Amino acid sequence: MPFKPHFTITPKIATYLMRIEAAKQAVQDLPITPSVLATLRETARVFSTHYSTMIEGNRLTQEQVSKVIEDQQHFPGRERDEKEVLGYYAALEKLEQLAASHSAVTEKHIQTLHALVMAEGRKKVQATPYRDGQNVIRDSRSRRIVYMPPEAKDVPLLMKEMVDWIASTERQELPCPIRAGIAHYEFATIHPYYDGNGRTARLLTTLILHLGGYDLRGLYSLEEYYARNLSAYYAALTVGPSHNYYEGRAKANITKWVEYFCAGVADSFESVKRRAAEAAGSGEPDRSLALRRLDPRQRKALVLFKESDFITSSNVAKLFSISERAARNLLTAWVAAGFVVIAAPAKKSRKYELSAAYKAMFDA
Repeated sequence: MPFKPHFTITPKIATYLMRIEAAKQAVQDLPITPSVLATLRETARVFSTHYSTMIEGNRLTQEQVSKVIEDQQHFPGRERDEKEVLGYYAALEKLEQLAASHSAVTEKHIQTLHALVMAEGRKKVQATPYRDGQNVIRDSRSRRIVYMPPEAKDVPLLMKEMVDWIASTERQELPCPIRAGIAHYEFATIHPYYDGNGRTARLLTTLILHLGGYDLRGLYSLEEYYARNLSAYYAALTVGPSHNYYEGRAKANITKWVEYFCAGVADSFESVKRRAAEAAGSGEPDRSLALRRLDPRQRKALVLFKESDFITSSNVAKLFSISERAARNLLTAWVAAGFVVIAAPAKKSRKYELSAAYKAMFDA
């Protein structure tokens, strides 16, 4: 039987949806400059990475997470935590690329995001297959079983039905925040992997919101909302008369979860509205559309042009922790894309500068 969630759009949900739309429109109308937008976006990515991994027990502070991501700094005894952070950050970058492509959500997209979450910061991964055995969720203290997901043999069909539902409800114009929230719940319910389900569910949620036009320029972090009150997050996800998937969880009424989720989106969007309004006070022209055309690596490379008008493959290799050869290939692709131009053609000391369009934007 195709996936069909049971919920009711209550007055609370309707109110949250109106708040979400109002905040969304307000942020879209704010004239935010490229440099400010880039800073706010990077802050949102760091927040998302910190809070989503913290939910799973990561012990790094927000400041340490930022240092791991931006400076490749290491913290003795926290190597596993560092790898989790780099994995989630890489998945966020991939999510932005998928959202920019405007393609529908697919199972391969989900499997690729999960692969990056579990890949400890490696950029090239193979989409991970679903689990091939039973897994359970236990209380961390008592070790009692709090949830028994479906059997492995049922997972592929359940995931296909969920992805089909996401596509069909987009066509039926079910409000995007509700669609994203239900997808989060259903993914967590299916629990298609042995590990990394929570992080992947939160990434899937954000991907659906971005594809539905609720990206808010990439400035929000729903993960922060969940992490502020973890007990409320888990309580909202725990519905149905039994901890067993086949004994009530699959057909439970999830109105309580949808209310909780929409409240979180409204809270996060209004927080972005306040921060963005404060940052937009300079009165400079808004060039965020031009900035949005850049991929995550190009946006990150803008920091190099704050220090110098010209960059080299060595600068790029150091920034992204890649080989000189990979950096040269990346710069060649950027030249073809019109992001940078060759300023000095010497092979050993070739220099690059921003193209005229992006240089004017950056200088402004």
